[in-house]
Amino acid sequence: MEKEAQEQSTRSRQWTCPKGFKTMCGGQALIEGIMMRGPKKQSIVVRKADGDLEVQVKELHFVKDKHPSLGWPLVRGVVNFMDSMYNGVTALMYSAEFFPDDDEADEEESRFEQWLDKKLGSEKAGKFFTTLAVIIGVAMSIGLFFLLPTLLGSAVALVTPSMMARNLAESLLKIFIFVGYLAMCAHMKEMKRVFSYHGAEHKTIFCYEAGLPLTVENVRIQPRHHPRCGTSFLFVIIFLSILVSTVVFTIWPVHNVLLRMLAHLAMLPIIVGIGYEFNRWVGRHDGPITRMLIAPGLWLQNFTTFEPDDSMIEVGIKALELVLPEEKGSDAW
Repeated sequence: MEKEAQEQSTRSRQWTCPKGFKTMCGGQALIEGIMMRGPKKQSIVVRKADGDLEVQVKELHFVKDKHPSLGWPLVRGVVNFMDSMYNGVTALMYSAEFFPDDDEADEEESRFEQWLDKKLGSEKAGKFFTTLAVIIGVAMSIGLFFLLPTLLGSAVALVTPSMMARNLAESLLKIFIFVGYLAMCAHMKEMKRVFSYHGAEHKTIFCYEAGLPLTVENVRIQPRHHPRCGTSFLFVIIFLSILVSTVVFTIWPVHNVLLRMLAHLAMLPIIVGIGYEFNRWVGRHDGPITRMLIAPGLWLQNFTTFEPDDSMIEVGIKALELVLPEEKGSDAW
């Protein structure tokens, strides 16, 4: 059995794809681990404190299969974004279970948690907390990157009534807050290891797309900046929000702070939908124009991806191997 497993692992490591191939497989860095999503499966691989790998694999079920209209262009961007947020938070919480704080290990459940377990059951209670975490995370992101710049930008009205000046102030604040937030995260000790796993995820995907066998040596030499990264997607959303809001508020000037915030919220689903389609387009094409368009997002990945060590690369390889389809090429982007 052990020999058979080793042979199977060796065959998996030799899995290659045509050169120039772009895969729909992608992932997310976790706490000492990586989540990978393929066309039909999702894997989570975590390097535990004792050095062993904890592996979880599950079949994927897409909401568009039951409701085809949710897979339409523009609509699918919002749906996929929320799905990615939920699955990402779930995977992150799963990886955190293997590295509890000393205080958390000794801490008893609160009365509220005990009540939820009793009323909903542990599984439903877990989903409740995951959903709550997603809602809070989305709300904080919207507040920090969209509503706060609107609030701070209103100070320009005290100096000049110019709508152009106000739009410019809000735009600069959005960029400054976003880049500042990423730079701050990059300097946090705990986040550096997460971002190193992020680099391992990118390198593993690049190695597979280059048509090379999935080995540590081949993965190590790959770039760590990937054009279809979530960091690039977030930058596209920020940029599009600047572009769309500038056009809208130039045509229909809105001076009231609350109304401007509500307008930003109303435009956000459209912006996310457009951003998703833009990322799909640039991800499938490689030329001077697309390279120019993705350059800012790639530069921002200097804050969110670091060079991984070999143990991290091994996690990335294992996570990708587990989601590769049986039919070669069926995961083409």
